[in-house]
Amino acid sequence: MAQHYDLISIGGGSGGLAMVRRAALYGARCAVVEADQLGGTCVNRGCVPKKIMWYAASIAHTLHDAGDYGFNGASISPDLDWSHLKSARDQYLQRLNGIYKNNLDTANIDVIHGYGRLKDARTVCVDGVDYSADHIVLATGGRPLWPDIPGAELGITSDGFFALQQQPRQVVIVGAGYIAVELASLLNGLGSEVTLLLRRQHFLGHFDSMLSETLMEVMQDDGINILSRIHMDRVVRDVQGRLALYTQDGRHLDGIDALIWAIGRQNCIDDLGLDQAGVENDGKVVLVDARQNTNVEGIYAIGDITGQAALTPVAIAAGRQLADRLFGGQKDSCLDYDNIPSVVFSHPPIATVGLTEGEARERFGDDIKIYQTRFTPMYHALTSHRIPCVMKLVTVGPRQQVVGCHVIGQGADEMLQGFAVAIKMGATKADFDNTVAIHPTAAEELVTLK
Repeated sequence: MAQHYDLISIGGGSGGLAMVRRAALYGARCAVVEADQLGGTCVNRGCVPKKIMWYAASIAHTLHDAGDYGFNGASISPDLDWSHLKSARDQYLQRLNGIYKNNLDTANIDVIHGYGRLKDARTVCVDGVDYSADHIVLATGGRPLWPDIPGAELGITSDGFFALQQQPRQVVIVGAGYIAVELASLLNGLGSEVTLLLRRQHFLGHFDSMLSETLMEVMQDDGINILSRIHMDRVVRDVQGRLALYTQDGRHLDGIDALIWAIGRQNCIDDLGLDQAGVENDGKVVLVDARQNTNVEGIYAIGDITGQAALTPVAIAAGRQLADRLFGGQKDSCLDYDNIPSVVFSHPPIATVGLTEGEARERFGDDIKIYQTRFTPMYHALTSHRIPCVMKLVTVGPRQQVVGCHVIGQGADEMLQGFAVAIKMGATKADFDNTVAIHPTAAEELVTLK
């Protein structure tokens, strides 16, 4: 007879772990099935190691500015020990993996190592062993996409980036999403020569145009070579072991130390046994309702594989809300997917919540009003290299309810959380105006916009 649980999570990433830990607090007997390290993409090959690298690049930028503040002898070309940075970063990740395991052990949650597949609506098969559960949550996340061109395997994805043993000096990054611009920014900040290739004219197409336009301006000023409307043909390796990328219009880039594919991600729903259990999907995402239910009673899905805001905190919140509903007696508990704040850790960072100006105009027509400002933060009062801060508020209706807030500039990543709370609560422009500014800060501009 198969070992039985109240809840099994197929996937030990942020969403699955959050759900089983919350369910265990209610007394549920839980298990997590994971073939890789605990913590999923975020901890091992995503948010956490990326943020550490972002901090390193930020320190490099600060060192460049130090001389302007009178620090004699400050290095204008800081010498990075990549191997030291990678080793320290990886040791930190290992500690996090251990913390996750200890937390599960403390909560009496079983960890089943292996690849889990649905055998039927109540059974998960892991390497030939069956486990049954009253409730099964699918939380398998996603993985990077590879292009379908000859020689694509000579490049690496974001997974491969975090495995690099040495800093690449000549880097080409292909992609237009947040991963592409984040990697381009941090590698440039750390001293690599970076070229970013776009299929279309601009990057970050789903963000407010103000953000993408400002970031493109800054990245080009910082020396990143951005080439638009590039369609790849093939990749080859030369006799020196370096790479060359050829385009369909006959151009080529050579002397490449690292070619990074950042062209998107695909959800891990293949070979998950969806057909055996009768779980509906469209080949890309598992279909769920507003409460994370699939069409099969007792089977749920959270996180990236649902196609709903592929962000770590979203998966965590959805998992906890689902556990509250299933085991905590909160029958109406579910995640509200409106006004989810997010950050792009570029240099400078981007922070955004709510509707873009374009989305608001499409939804509300002329019933919107835009407030926008561009200024140089005080940090750059003494620096020769100045980076702007640009902000936008999108309001709607006679009350001017704030339905969008978009910021790019130093500190944007930290300033948005509080404003996101206000917007989630339905704050108006008058509420912003009636809030006393904190001076001197960049954030005060959001409550003094005219």
